[in-house]
Amino acid sequence: LEIIEANAETILERVGLEFADYPRALEILADAGADIDGQRVRFPRGLCRSIVTASAPAVYTQHARNPARSVTIGGDATVFAPNYGSPFVHDLERGRRYASLEDFENFVKLAYLSPSIHHSGGTICEPVDVPVNKRHLDMIYAHLRWSDKPLMGSVTAGERAEDSVDLVRIAFGGDLDDRTVLTSLINAASPLTWDATMLAAAETYAAANQACIITPFILAGAMAPVTAAGVAAQSLAEALAGMAFVQLVRPGAPVVLGSFASSMSMQTGAPTFGTPEPALVLYTMAALARRLGVPFRSGGSLTASKVPDAQAAYESAATLQPTVLAGTNFVLHAAGWLEGGLTIGYEKFVLDVDQLGMMEVLARGVDLSDNGQALDAILENHPGHHFLGTAHTLANFESAFYRSTTADNASYEQWSEEGGRDAAQRANAGWKAQLTRYEPPPIDDAIDAELLDHIGRRKASLPDGIG
Repeated sequence: LEIIEANAETILERVGLEFADYPRALEILADAGADIDGQRVRFPRGLCRSIVTASAPAVYTQHARNPARSVTIGGDATVFAPNYGSPFVHDLERGRRYASLEDFENFVKLAYLSPSIHHSGGTICEPVDVPVNKRHLDMIYAHLRWSDKPLMGSVTAGERAEDSVDLVRIAFGGDLDDRTVLTSLINAASPLTWDATMLAAAETYAAANQACIITPFILAGAMAPVTAAGVAAQSLAEALAGMAFVQLVRPGAPVVLGSFASSMSMQTGAPTFGTPEPALVLYTMAALARRLGVPFRSGGSLTASKVPDAQAAYESAATLQPTVLAGTNFVLHAAGWLEGGLTIGYEKFVLDVDQLGMMEVLARGVDLSDNGQALDAILENHPGHHFLGTAHTLANFESAFYRSTTADNASYEQWSEEGGRDAAQRANAGWKAQLTRYEPPPIDDAIDAELLDHIGRRKASLPDGIG
């Protein structure tokens, strides 16, 4: 870890990063002591780290519209958030197709109904039936109206970040009172570049004390070296520069060190998931974040498979388990991811949520309470006698083991008589049943009306656009 940290400092000092087409960032960084050469910014050794450690919080609370749904990000907490950014959706009947606003709202509702999803997320899928420059308004409204869990803001333009802050301010009663109610994804344009779009969104959120996930997005071999140590050093350098910028905009604004690193097929150039090398990067970056003293984001249920099949299950499990075991604090893409992120699947979402429930049990560790030790039960039971009828078993049988919502444990005969459905078919029935029983959380009628009025006026002021 010390070697990787030293290499990151060398990258920052000798190579630097491009802060492209955003003069304000250059001014802020120059005032802090960075060396500016055109748009290239080089940092004296230790400068970025000292800026981050001086003010970035190790733990923060993201407040939800329903206070009972607020989450802690950092420390020993792990927050699961759904898929992000897919232009396509998939289900068993209709196959792969462009996502719509109806699909987006459906996934917000499914996330709301899922106890193991702690966060409503952001752009769960792209509602391509709404103009690009207006859809962020519909997405933020959907999160605020059809869920009361925490949410993410738009980052596709600085003014869209401002719209996100305006809408949550209305939803939270007109004044945020300096509360952090948005945690939003700010991606580096790896290698070693921060672009104006992300910088503008980051500055907007930081100024409003809203959290930024500063994430190098790396396809190893294309956007960074092929080795885990090389990816980690470059990722740390990019993240340190981004987090330092946020802290200079507003000291104390929450930042999360993000890492999204995938391997690639050296034969075709296609990204691959569930392979061991990204897991090594994940473990390394989590440790580096802890040493820096900031929360960490990575992982998810990632796969290159196009459908919810065995490949999807294996690759997702091979990503999700290191995510949890590394102590990741914010897990984006925790449910629904297919096709390298191009698609979100209804059935995949349900299957992933079931696995998240298992991960929650795993993360709690071994129960060492008196009940957990179960010593009295062992002392009271005679050798050779089963425990099925003991008081301890009877007291614990309902909650002793995780009960899967999608797995089938019946006999072959019973399974066959009930239709012989595979996991995807069971999940298909599951998401439909959930949407049928969905009931929206309450919202003040006046606040809802103000949100809709604000959105209507903003849309009316904008021509339909594709950028």
